[in-house]
Amino acid sequence: MAFMIERYVGPGSARLGAAMTLHPEPESVPRARRWFRRFITPHEPACSVDDCVLMILELVTNAIRYGRSDEPWLVRVEWFREGSPLRVEVHNPGFPANVRMRHPDANDAHGRGLLLVDSIADSWHSGPSHFGGTVVSFVVADAWPAWPT
Repeated sequence: MAFMIERYVGPGSARLGAAMTLHPEPESVPRARRWFRRFITPHEPACSVDDCVLMILELVTNAIRYGRSDEPWLVRVEWFREGSPLRVEVHNPGFPANVRMRHPDANDAHGRGLLLVDSIADSWHSGPSHFGGTVVSFVVADAWPAWPT
């Protein structure tokens, strides 16, 4: 079962977003897709929701596959509108140093997730999460028109 947390702050503060926690299991990947579509669509982004969903699915899959902890753990997915950009973060208890872009051979079945994110997003980042473990994030620069000031 997934646990959802919504976080909304109005346009006056130029921040809008939502967060969700997921169990590290394969069923969480389609849950993340449905959640993101449900909460982003009413805000009418100008960017491709399909591209964003694809990147989220890659990052959630990686978080589930590579997250490690001796204790029970969760994957946290957050999205934020900060003016015109969209930022998505995926947190897991893995080690930040283990995040790396691979260059798989044509016959390799895995290893293309970060290459895909790198080719679609305007930027991406990995490092220590403020929750502990790792965060991998991406930014779509012009996801919305800028809010009026």
